[in-house]
Amino acid sequence: KNALAHSDVFHPTVNMWVYEEEVEFGVDADGNPQKRKLTEVINQEHENIKYLKGIKLPENVVAVPDLEKAAEGHTMFIFVLPHQFLGRLYAPIKKVMGPNAKAISLIKGFDFDDKGPALVSTMLREGLGVNISVLMGANVANEVAQDHFCEATIGCDDPAFGALWKKVFHAPLFQIRVVTDCVGVEICGALKNVVALGAGFSDAIGYGGNTKAAIIRIGLQEIIRFTSEFYGDSVQSSTFLESCGLADMITTCFGGRNVKCAEAFVRLGQTWEEVEQSLLGGQKLAGTPCCKELLRVLRARGLVDKFP
Repeated sequence: KNALAHSDVFHPTVNMWVYEEEVEFGVDADGNPQKRKLTEVINQEHENIKYLKGIKLPENVVAVPDLEKAAEGHTMFIFVLPHQFLGRLYAPIKKVMGPNAKAISLIKGFDFDDKGPALVSTMLREGLGVNISVLMGANVANEVAQDHFCEATIGCDDPAFGALWKKVFHAPLFQIRVVTDCVGVEICGALKNVVALGAGFSDAIGYGGNTKAAIIRIGLQEIIRFTSEFYGDSVQSSTFLESCGLADMITTCFGGRNVKCAEAFVRLGQTWEEVEQSLLGGQKLAGTPCCKELLRVLRARGLVDKFP
């Protein structure tokens, strides 16, 4: 919608790269389920029937299965996919992107090595060679799509780019605040999913609001401690009170996919893969791989006792 509203700044058509897959949509003459390509359904029905069913997309959003065609000549890129798939995207995008390109990450996760956390924004910056901003906040996708009021925080180290990204996202029902603390915004977005797993376990056991409130408080305290341990004074304390911090922690621990799947993991006794398949249609959780890698790094640093 903002691309159309600011047509003096943005191209009115928004290309959305979509990994091509077949989905069942409609029936044939014999009443049997009909297989169609997901991109065709999105472009003809203006709905992503697999990942955002029941929500109509603006007609200027065009699904493109070919990554190079989707990216060709463009100068603004929005990344919203599991970070494990990023590596294969850099070369085709870099080959065709326009001059003075910039990107923003909505990806909530980390990679880790023995030296510590590797931010997704750092991976994108190294892979594409462009300025990278981040957007995080208390904005569960389904509620955003239904136009429920919410907020988000953009972390951007360039004021001009920050103003441009705000123009991309800001709307009456999707309020944006821009801060310069890119690292703090991104860390909050990643680590709150680990805390949400604990909140889901608590729900499954049958504990109430008091316990969940304690999990949220302790979780936020440990996130602050983590940023201090690995990033020193580079993270601003005010970031934790932005939408990306406390607000996102609250909404994720009460209604996000990580808390729901953690509860199901305990109640149903299924594997994480089975829970993801049954509740998320095959989409992946961010909290579980982040938790595993986080524990590995804390053990390597001898810090497990500081983050109980």
